[in-house]
Amino acid sequence: MRDRLPKYALWLALALLGWFFIAAFFTKWGLIGWRTGFGFMTVTAGPILIAIVALVAVVALVLALRQRPRGPWWKAALALAIPLVLFGGLAVAQARGAAAPPIHDVSTDVIDPPQFSVRTMALRESVDANPLVDYGTPLGQMDPWRERVSGEMAIKTHADLMAEHYSRLRPIATGRVSQAQALDAVVAAMADIGLQDIRRDPQAGTVEGVAETFAFGFRDDVVARVRDGRIDLRSVSRVGVSDLGYNAARLERLSSAIRRRLPG
Repeated sequence: MRDRLPKYALWLALALLGWFFIAAFFTKWGLIGWRTGFGFMTVTAGPILIAIVALVAVVALVLALRQRPRGPWWKAALALAIPLVLFGGLAVAQARGAAAPPIHDVSTDVIDPPQFSVRTMALRESVDANPLVDYGTPLGQMDPWRERVSGEMAIKTHADLMAEHYSRLRPIATGRVSQAQALDAVVAAMADIGLQDIRRDPQAGTVEGVAETFAFGFRDDVVARVRDGRIDLRSVSRVGVSDLGYNAARLERLSSAIRRRLPG
């Protein structure tokens, strides 16, 4: 049994990789729901399974190194490396979540944010997506934050949190560029950063696109509005309470891409 423990530990570690692969990509492919793949398999059960595999791998490595002649210690070492890497990834995500405000709707205009088209709103409703929020209402008065925040956080609004955490997000001045040229720049910029289903509405002066994460396939809706010599941006997650800061980061990348694409 002692001789075989490193091999068993490696098999267990590979099974752990399979577990996270199923969680991430079966969710992305629509084979399981995101609450199962992300909520249970990754957030709830993931750390427990990582700890179990790491413990087995440590025992296997110690026994292999103490054996004379030494057993297949490299298998145990690889078995230990796998859960450690996975734990590191979860720890980074957790740290990012702790640093980001608990919101999933971000815009460069907190007074009059760009609005989505009827088509996008119907699509969001059909997949039971997060409702759009009022940036001026305290979090403690809105679902789903009502039961999740307290104290000072409960009286803060989306506008407050964006001003505190995302003050770098600003409208883009178009100068003498025509609306048509600005819309062209937005369409090209959305394609540059990998958005899908990009749609332009010249009458409304808007461009919409959809962002999808590589793992889990989480989708966020993005809209840009060209009006009054400026371009305003908005990105809203379809699921989840906190976006871990991804919507703001996306708007920063989109803003930079638009500025590169604007004529002159």
